[in-house]
Amino acid sequence: MTTHKLLLLPGDGIGVEISREVERVIAILNGKGGPNSFEVERDLVGGAAIDAHGVAITEEAMAKAKTADAILFGAVGGSKWDDVPYEIRPEAGLLRLRKDFDLFANLRPAICYPALADASSLKRSLVEGLDILILRELTGGTYFGEPKEIVALENGQKRGVDTTIYTTSEIERIVKVACDLARKRSGKVHMAAKWNVMKTGVLWRDVTVATHRNHAPDIELELILADNCAMQLIRDPKQFDLIVTDNLFGDILSDEAAMMTGSLGMLPSASLGAADPQTGRSKALYEPVHGSAPDISGQGLANPIAMIASFAMALRYSCNMAAEADVIETAIAKVLDNGLRTADIMQNGLTKVGTEEMGRAIAAEIETALA
Repeated sequence: MTTHKLLLLPGDGIGVEISREVERVIAILNGKGGPNSFEVERDLVGGAAIDAHGVAITEEAMAKAKTADAILFGAVGGSKWDDVPYEIRPEAGLLRLRKDFDLFANLRPAICYPALADASSLKRSLVEGLDILILRELTGGTYFGEPKEIVALENGQKRGVDTTIYTTSEIERIVKVACDLARKRSGKVHMAAKWNVMKTGVLWRDVTVATHRNHAPDIELELILADNCAMQLIRDPKQFDLIVTDNLFGDILSDEAAMMTGSLGMLPSASLGAADPQTGRSKALYEPVHGSAPDISGQGLANPIAMIASFAMALRYSCNMAAEADVIETAIAKVLDNGLRTADIMQNGLTKVGTEEMGRAIAAEIETALA
């Protein structure tokens, strides 16, 4: 029997509601008595942690995260904490997890389920069968560069500064991950950067070309300016299979790709660190790409699919349980095929359900498949 240690950090807003539904799925897997089981610890993060402890994540929670095989993260933030000091804002808890565990590789799949092709803001012909993976560098660039400040000038104005910094090794390692993932997909990688106006973009271009030549000459590489990539994602998204890019552009492009699939509420993500040289295992955090949605929090309206699919990614990448991951992903597709929809993906003539109803329907399909 292998016991996998999970740390569940529901966070704020709808993060709490969708986390209940992933716990429902975990309980089903634990109840099957197979060779794998899960030990789940819970803690606070984001605004909930600020309210309880005055910080966005405590040292105790970080210690639990350090020993976990995978971290399941809900969502953080909300207007309630708009006035807290910047350094302890709710998002600081997530940023610390990413930085302290060096979770540099952010995998954001954008998959359009057949049943949701008409829910996309794009034509069915553009999105039907869409399966893009955006690989975002997660621990460098604009979000972490220093100086990062707002300073008062002598003329009474203020100046805001965000610094974008990348090193050769940071780019090399994410490009290697992209090439390794591409071998399991179509064998093609696009790298998006702004080498026409940014020095960091020049470095991204040059290091990517050298890394591709030395590490993966068998992979097809195409360079694309990030703004052109944003335009091409709308014009002809299926020309892309895997896009690797920096932290800032990855944030923007992955949200754009997500909306093609029908809703941000549909898409999971994985943030992976480097493999431990002794165990071969990576620190990993799994989360939906949507936010805490305080406007619908507590109303039972949230879509739990991205959170449940994030757990499926945890099974695949952290627990060596690909078969069970497939079961969960198939269960999601079946429930959608059966016409159940949360408000964010609702279509005429189908059945509108809430968070718990959607979670129970997916859980029932999983139970049937594992019976």
